[in-house]
Amino acid sequence: MNNLENKNTDTEGTNGSQFKDSGFSNLKYMLVGILFGIVFVKAEIISWYRIQEMFHLQSFFMYGVIGSAVVVGLISVQIIKRFNIKTLQGEKIEIQPKTFNKGQIYGGLLFGFGWAITGACPGPLFAQIGTGVTVIVVTLISAILGTWVYGFFKDKLPH
Repeated sequence: MNNLENKNTDTEGTNGSQFKDSGFSNLKYMLVGILFGIVFVKAEIISWYRIQEMFHLQSFFMYGVIGSAVVVGLISVQIIKRFNIKTLQGEKIEIQPKTFNKGQIYGGLLFGFGWAITGACPGPLFAQIGTGVTVIVVTLISAILGTWVYGFFKDKLPH
């Protein structure tokens, strides 16, 4: 099947791909996710104790991990912009300018408090569950519910 036949006319937002992946081709994302989860577990990034050490200012470990991720992200975005990197399908990557609003402060505080209380942020929830920490299912359900509540009230919230 060539790219024209595989083209999807319904884009998903500004950076939505014009190409629709088949269900089987999405297997690569699951495999990368599993690999990412294994790295998180082996590096102790998903450890409740490591996260608590960070919030109690007892260890630099998590700050180093987060700081490294920020630096890699900054460099990656600059490389994408400077060299006009395209997706694997050859589509242009557009990075939209961000605008600030005070809701980001409230959201960040709420996110941080939730992270400190539960010892889990949304990224590694599935890896934590996969290691047998099944109580994190409560955090996962809460994250899904919180996302739904935000989506429901989003248009009614002050900007």
